[in-house]
Amino acid sequence: MKKRYHFQSFSTMKLFLLTLFVALALATGSPARLNRTSLLPQVTLSQDGRIVNGYPAAEGQAPYIVGLLLRWDGSNSAAVGAGTIIGNTWVLTAAHCLTTDYVEINYGSLNAWNGALKETVRSDQFISHPDWPAQSGHDIGLIRTPFVTYTSLINKVALPSLSEQSDRFVDTWCTACGWGGMDDGNLASVLQCMEVQVISNSECEQSYGSVAATDMCTRLTDGKSGCGGDSGGPLVTQDNPRLVGVIAFGSGDCHSGPSGYTRVSDYLVWIQSNTGISY
Repeated sequence: MKKRYHFQSFSTMKLFLLTLFVALALATGSPARLNRTSLLPQVTLSQDGRIVNGYPAAEGQAPYIVGLLLRWDGSNSAAVGAGTIIGNTWVLTAAHCLTTDYVEINYGSLNAWNGALKETVRSDQFISHPDWPAQSGHDIGLIRTPFVTYTSLINKVALPSLSEQSDRFVDTWCTACGWGGMDDGNLASVLQCMEVQVISNSECEQSYGSVAATDMCTRLTDGKSGCGGDSGGPLVTQDNPRLVGVIAFGSGDCHSGPSGYTRVSDYLVWIQSNTGISY
């Protein structure tokens, strides 16, 4: 029988999200409005069963994104996130997504949980940045996966080149995608994307008080924002596509501040040292 997924509304997840946010806020020193985790809403498996103000993606528009069901042994629940294919055996995501016993990676579908390919990976294949969560920022992690063959629906996206390590990409237009929370309080059943512009950290700090140097932000325009369930997903430049950000934080209500990301260009050497991938 085909397994169905029940996505709980945000109102039923408040306690879970609040507990997780408080723990991370204490660890990172982040201001209360900067919610690094409306990030991992839970779903219950075996029951019936957005990017806010984004648009439904076309098939094959973002073949590099994967849906993540982050699971615990002996539990019928999962947390929800996303990741990005950067190599045949590597997915890049947020470190706060890598705190469970294993992950189900769903590749190659507009529906995060019914991909063209599914792989289950145990936590011994998770690599979180060594400075997370002890220091502010550094919310980036890797999943070592079984070899995945590229197709029209499953493919990698390039990283910035090593010569772009100092580039802040301010004013660059990018696309962010995910299956996170929508205005109706539910998680998206179809991949949602939004076109957003990178802003300076000083502009971002006008909303959040402070952000880490290794964070980056995109301007809140027309109510477009990342939200719960988008964590770990990609921010990709529109020209010469490359992955410049990993969705990491946002305002608590998904409407009142910029979307926040881990700045990939600051971690190119760390990624290369773990995966051998560089440009």
